[in-house]
Amino acid sequence: MIVPKFRTASLPTRVLVQYRPRRSMSSTVGKEENVWDYPRPPALEKTDRHLRVIWVDQGGIETVIADTKEGYRVLETSHPPTYYLPPTSIQRPELFQKTAKHTFCEWKGVASYFTFKPPTSSSDASGPASVPKIENRIWTYENPTQRFVPIKDYYCFYASSGQTIDRGSTRAGWKCEVDGEVVKPQEGDFYGGWVHKGITGKMKGARGTEYW
Repeated sequence: MIVPKFRTASLPTRVLVQYRPRRSMSSTVGKEENVWDYPRPPALEKTDRHLRVIWVDQGGIETVIADTKEGYRVLETSHPPTYYLPPTSIQRPELFQKTAKHTFCEWKGVASYFTFKPPTSSSDASGPASVPKIENRIWTYENPTQRFVPIKDYYCFYASSGQTIDRGSTRAGWKCEVDGEVVKPQEGDFYGGWVHKGITGKMKGARGTEYW
């Protein structure tokens, strides 16, 4: 039997780009997704789920940092989704400042990072000095690879600010939400996935999963 040969080089570029079609909220909310069903290389998917990042100070006062229904999520085998929020979603841009840190992703390119200066409020009794800056917990791709151009200059937040300010029984930090649900961080504090209802399967990040 003669097996026909296919010349992938002649295919249109769009055929080779791994994007997932946009889904409506009704098609994803309430349904389970196993992280082992996600592809590798990762897929980029538009999402209209309600994404918010909220700073909570020591007194429990909340300040919305970012708010959107126009985000993207990156889906990669064994990882919970990583959410990217557009620049227009940022409510307090003056609180962000670029740092010198850069990292390289084989799929998306070079990432740049931010320092976040927490907003002060009347409940920050000790003044601004008592609220340290949050370093390198937010990143963006200023010049992403061709497949990830849609998330150029979008913001990605770790699910946790990574440091909290304890004062008795109170603490400050940010929380991230998907449709009003506070997400949990991906294990290991290296990857930036958000774990929330409907995301299932053994996830990469914990000790012993480095080579998955």
